[in-house]
Amino acid sequence: MKTHILLAASAGLLAGSATAASAADLVLGVPNWASGTATANILKVVIEENFGLEVDLQNGTNPIIFEAMDRGAMHAHPEVWMPNQASLNRTYVQERGTVVMNANPAQAEQGVCVPDYVAQDHGITSIDDLTDPDKAAIFDGDGDGTPEIWIGAPGWASTAIERIRAKSYGYDQVFELEEFDETIAWGSLATATEAKEPWIGFCYRPHFAFVAYDIRFLDEPPHDPDTWTIVQPTDDPDWLAKSEASTAWKGATLHLHYAKAVEERFPEVAAMFESYRMPAEVLSEAGYALSVQNMDPADFARAWVGENENIVLEWLTR
Repeated sequence: MKTHILLAASAGLLAGSATAASAADLVLGVPNWASGTATANILKVVIEENFGLEVDLQNGTNPIIFEAMDRGAMHAHPEVWMPNQASLNRTYVQERGTVVMNANPAQAEQGVCVPDYVAQDHGITSIDDLTDPDKAAIFDGDGDGTPEIWIGAPGWASTAIERIRAKSYGYDQVFELEEFDETIAWGSLATATEAKEPWIGFCYRPHFAFVAYDIRFLDEPPHDPDTWTIVQPTDDPDWLAKSEASTAWKGATLHLHYAKAVEERFPEVAAMFESYRMPAEVLSEAGYALSVQNMDPADFARAWVGENENIVLEWLTR
C-alpha cells in the first residue's frame, strides 16, 4: 500500500512539511505486551508508507508513554485499556487536554482463568471456589503448602486491581498472589497445559492465550459499580485498605491514544488516528504470532499491512 492511495490533501501536507517531518519524526510508544507491540509496528508501517514520515518506536510503561505524549516526546499509545487506565485518561485527556482518546475501541474482557481441564476435572468454575482451601490446594506448585495465583505483571494497573479483588473476595487468605512478567506466566501456562497440570491466573481477551489454549474465565457475580471503589498505589499509600472490588470487571475497551499536538503538526496522521479501528480478533492473532510463533514484530507488521489493505484504507479515507 503506497502513497498513491492517500487523499489529495495528503500531498499538500507532505509538500508543506517535508523539512519539519525529517527534523521531527513521530515516536510511537510500545507497551510491554504482545498485541501492543504488534499494533505499534503496524502503525509505524502505515504512517511511513503513506505519509512519508519517519517513525521511531520507544518502549515504555503506560505512565511513561502518557507523560511523554503530554510533553511531546511521544505521539501515540496504540492500546490503552479502559477502565484500567482511567486515572491516566482523566489526567491527560480530560484535565490537561494534551492527549486524545480514539473513540473506536476494541471490546475486551478481564478476569481469572483456568484451563478447561482444570474446571472439568477439579470442579473449579467459580471465583468462590478459590476460597475453598481443599480445592485451591491443587495450585500449590512449589509444595510449600500455599497455592499460587498469578495476578499480573508488576506495574500494570490491572495487577493492583486484581490484588484488590483477591482481598474483596477473600482468596488472598488462601493464595500467594504472584506478580511477574507475562511472558513467564504464559510460558508456565504452556508447560502446564502440555502436562495437563493445574494453572490459574489473571487473563484478558483479546489475547493469544485464547487462540493457543483451551482456557476459560471463572464465573463471577455481574459487575456492580456500587461494589467497586478503586484507589491505585500511585494515588494513596493506603490504597489497598481503601479499595473494594467484589464483583466482575466491567467490560473493558481498548483505545488508541495520541498526543493532541499531532492534530496541528500532522493533521492527516491525526485523522488516521481518529479513524483507527482494530478488530479484537486481530489483536489475539497478532499476540499469537509474536508470542507463540516468535515472529519478528516488524516482519509481522509488514505482512499484516500487505494482507489487510481494506482495513488500512478505512483508517486513511474515512
